[in-house]
Amino acid sequence: MTKTHLVYGRNSIARENAIAAMLVPNSPSAVIIEGIANGTSKLEEINQITNLAIHRIAPGCPCCTGSLTMRVTLNRLLRKSPEYLYISLASNEHLTSIREFLQAPQYKDLLTLQEECNCDNSD
Repeated sequence: MTKTHLVYGRNSIARENAIAAMLVPNSPSAVIIEGIANGTSKLEEINQITNLAIHRIAPGCPCCTGSLTMRVTLNRLLRKSPEYLYISLASNEHLTSIREFLQAPQYKDLLTLQEECNCDNSD
């Protein structure tokens, strides 16, 4: 089962740096990031060294506007059986819907949802 962390907050660099701090060394990991990078984060620096699987999806709520994009990206990542998956979200507005999406029948035996990380509290 892939341990899945939802990381959210308004500042994309804060979210990416939080994910970088959560990474478990030498464990296969993947990251899905909502939105475009707006600077250099620690996550991008780590990616250059470790070839971490980072996938960016279009800005907007993945459970509303990007459901298909999220589903395709998630399915492709899960074929590689990462031990950890980090999903970066710009808002917690639809957190319940996203959790329900990730616990749907096609994912419930593949993902173990972990406690969320709120990057807005770290400012």
